[in-house]
Amino acid sequence: MVDEQLRDFRNFLYLVWSHLNLPDPTPIQYDIAEYIQHGPKRRVVQAFRGVGKSWITSAFVVHQLLLDPTKNILVVSASKQRADDFSTFTLRLVTDMPLLRHLIPTENQRNSKVAFDVGPAPASHAPSVVSKGITSQITGARADLIIADDVESMNNSQTQTMRDKLSEAIKEFDAVLKPDGAILFLGTPQTEGSIYAALPERGFKTRIWPARYPKKTQLPRYGDQLAPKIAREVLDDEELVAQPTDPKRFDAEDLLEREASYGRTGFSLQFMLDPSLNDIDRYPLKLADLVIMSLNPREGPQKPVWASSAENMIQDLPNVGMPGDRFYGPVTLGDGSWAPYTGSVMAIDPSGRGADETSYAVVKMLNGFLFVTDAGGFPGGYSEDTLKRLAMVAKNQEVNLIRIESNFGDGMFTQLLKPVLAKIHRVTCEEVRHSQQKERRICDTLEPVMNSHRLVIDRKVIENDHDSTRHLPPEKALRYQLIYQMSRVTRHRGALAHDDRLDVLAMAVAYWAEQMAQDADDQISRRKDEALRDELEKFASGVLGRKPKPLSWF
Repeated sequence: MVDEQLRDFRNFLYLVWSHLNLPDPTPIQYDIAEYIQHGPKRRVVQAFRGVGKSWITSAFVVHQLLLDPTKNILVVSASKQRADDFSTFTLRLVTDMPLLRHLIPTENQRNSKVAFDVGPAPASHAPSVVSKGITSQITGARADLIIADDVESMNNSQTQTMRDKLSEAIKEFDAVLKPDGAILFLGTPQTEGSIYAALPERGFKTRIWPARYPKKTQLPRYGDQLAPKIAREVLDDEELVAQPTDPKRFDAEDLLEREASYGRTGFSLQFMLDPSLNDIDRYPLKLADLVIMSLNPREGPQKPVWASSAENMIQDLPNVGMPGDRFYGPVTLGDGSWAPYTGSVMAIDPSGRGADETSYAVVKMLNGFLFVTDAGGFPGGYSEDTLKRLAMVAKNQEVNLIRIESNFGDGMFTQLLKPVLAKIHRVTCEEVRHSQQKERRICDTLEPVMNSHRLVIDRKVIENDHDSTRHLPPEKALRYQLIYQMSRVTRHRGALAHDDRLDVLAMAVAYWAEQMAQDADDQISRRKDEALRDELEKFASGVLGRKPKPLSWF
């Protein structure tokens, strides 16, 4: 017989924390525990990273078996290893806590990190607890409770294709759930197109615990998903706004440091869990506005024509853009003729002292269209190897001009690069210094060019961009990719933790935008001259009876 007080999961959680020599559960952890126990049958817990969701839920699994040892519980995670870690920790609680000794598996029962039974459980095809990865076969299992613990990870949600597969995988839960069974999702959104955003459409009730108290004006973004405790407290006390909701886990200074590291968008996603980030309209640069095709370094199509038709959709390239944003190829190349590019510009953003990467982009111009034929980044800062690799890019791409960001290093990088270029590829270098806010400058430069479908990107640039970060941990890989940066940038300062590849693309595009503006001014001036010449001819022939001399400013 279970003590009446222990039927409240919060009391049981206190005992587990004491057993683990942890500080008492925080008010936020107690609030999460209460919702996990008494929430609807289909429920979602979204809480900021580091709050202890998995540990709380592991204790909840044990608590469920304490109340009813006949239950069958299925634990599903992004990877089999993570799921096994969950069930291993759960089994450890059973075997280590004196209160739970009667639940220890007997000799004739299953007893492993993959699957185990509890002592009082009747014989059954399904274990008391079984762990599986989201990509493993779960059909055939039977469960009273399904725990989906962080089924979404950076490894399985980077691209739209990955997210579609993940969305289909979780549909299998209904096939294994017993009548009157429950499904509990817990996790932190990894991308703006998180599967968690679509779960309410499937009948799930979401509850959100952000790391900071939101402003009153931000409350409508969360709707009824914000934890009532947090909504109530911020309405009662305005001084709580922007303060940590769980200061025992993360104080204000810690959150500021994490915000600087993750960038505004990343922090809003993983710590504030802001549902409004699912609104694609917040992001000005749309991948669908690009023209994607195979290019070469020397000549390009004279008139690529964009169209967002299903026939032109490109599905065989890694797409790390926003949900629903797609790549499109040209519907036609005009008369199909190609011609040498008017010019080729390379932009470079030095990393400085080996931190981060030195980013570059090569943009060429032809007939008012801009062609991105190469882009990426090299580690190593001012190293000789990095300088040589940049020079080789300039040579292979037949670059006419190199623009170098000079806001850092006071021109030192340029002076180091010039002698290397002299040996490999002689080309003019110019330094560029910016005074405008970076994010606004990037958007103001790229948005009009992309909106008019005049930015054409080589397929290999997208492939190489995605492959170039495979050596990085998944949580960092996306942030360094050009396409990811392009689709996530906003005009807000600090929108991205890393924006170097996007910044150099904007630098190269800005050069041609300036040239096109100058060309347009020249054309306007020439048209004015021609109009004035026509008027003079009419006057001379009609009034003076002669033709005027050619118009000249000299």
